[in-house]
Amino acid sequence: MFRRIANWFEDRTGIAASLGPLIKHPVPADTDWWYALGSSTLVAFVILVATGIALATGYTPDPSSAYRSIDWLTNSASFGHQLRAVHYFAASAMVILVGMHALHVFVSGSFKYPREVNWLVGVALLFLTLLMAFTGQLLRWDQNAVWTVYVGAEQAGRTPFVDGWLAQLIMGGTNVGGATLTRFYASHVFFVPALIFSMVGFHLFLVIRNGVSERPKSGRPVDPKTYKKWYPDLLRREGVPFWPDAAWKDVLVAVGVVAAIAALALIIGPPELGKPPDPTNLNAAPEPDWYFLRYFAALAVIPYNTQNLIIIGGPLLLVVLMITLPFFAGKGERSPKRRPWAVGMAGAILLLIGSLLYASKHPSWAPNFEAKPLPASLVGASSGPVWQGAQLFNQQSCEYCHLIGSYGGVYGPNLTHIASRYTTGNMIIRILGGAYNMPAYTSILKPAQVSDLVAFLSTRR
Repeated sequence: MFRRIANWFEDRTGIAASLGPLIKHPVPADTDWWYALGSSTLVAFVILVATGIALATGYTPDPSSAYRSIDWLTNSASFGHQLRAVHYFAASAMVILVGMHALHVFVSGSFKYPREVNWLVGVALLFLTLLMAFTGQLLRWDQNAVWTVYVGAEQAGRTPFVDGWLAQLIMGGTNVGGATLTRFYASHVFFVPALIFSMVGFHLFLVIRNGVSERPKSGRPVDPKTYKKWYPDLLRREGVPFWPDAAWKDVLVAVGVVAAIAALALIIGPPELGKPPDPTNLNAAPEPDWYFLRYFAALAVIPYNTQNLIIIGGPLLLVVLMITLPFFAGKGERSPKRRPWAVGMAGAILLLIGSLLYASKHPSWAPNFEAKPLPASLVGASSGPVWQGAQLFNQQSCEYCHLIGSYGGVYGPNLTHIASRYTTGNMIIRILGGAYNMPAYTSILKPAQVSDLVAFLSTRR
């Protein structure tokens, strides 16, 4: 009976006849485990879509209900806790795998002729993956997610020639609100996944058309004049059908990815849901998901006067290099042994990412919200304007970012000897007008409080 049904379906659709040659297309016999990174990235994306659809059935993309719906999904809905955890770790897996896949393609020279467009589509998929990760965090609609978007929009607003237009485009206005949530929800659920699906389809088509790149060997450069004749000859001599001779590696890696996602979801659980968003809380310490932490760390460790150049110029330079790479290095040697510059660049990228991830977890990169009020022994007084100013220094969050002696944070300049560098007038200007990432206190402090604060700072020599 099942055979009759299958024959009937095949007679009307011809799916097996069409897909058979595709899944059995020949590939080089020496393909290694690294080539399974692409298919495992697709597996992570499929898990993302499946769990995302399930989560969307219980999510309300409205500012007044979004937080409650996530809380309900996490703590009350059947399997909601597990779904959120699997969705989160599938996103993490996809970011890791697409990054590793891009790095392998770069080091192995697989972006060279005739696979330049494969590389360009892969670059688009890499940035679409990061965009989907960024838009997904806001949907939690907690304090951390909302302030993270503020930080991201503020950085985008520094783009030259657009005068903040890009930041308003991201937020749907001048503040994070209902329009922002709707915009991010539509992007995360509809627009970005649709683009990823279309790009994945095109990418797979190009893989079938141009073939899987053979393992690079020293002394075997890519020559566009001869490669298209040489490669089919290689497949005829040494090629094996993708299914089942080569696909078993993809299957094993995919099973490992699924098992890792499930294990992490079971052991660790979903990301913590913070407090509901409160735009009046100036003591918020936004911390994005780990794949964007390195960017936040970069903002903290670079000099302020170079931030615009690095924030805008850095990503722009990276995009330009990745897009132009196959055009200025699209032929010649593929072997990493003959391309030490490629190996060096890959190592530098990994070192940079690792260093920034470490810096993002290091307490010196963020305000110290555990800072205690300064003791009288350090202040040098226990009453009067100097003492009142020292108390304000803590109450107004100044101590969270600035160090006095061994007390406070190191996110901002050290003020232990501020009176040796600033006059009283300069201190007042800085306090009232703000600077860099420091807010202006004109509408926050009364004149008497400013005097007390300056009296305290004037003793710091």
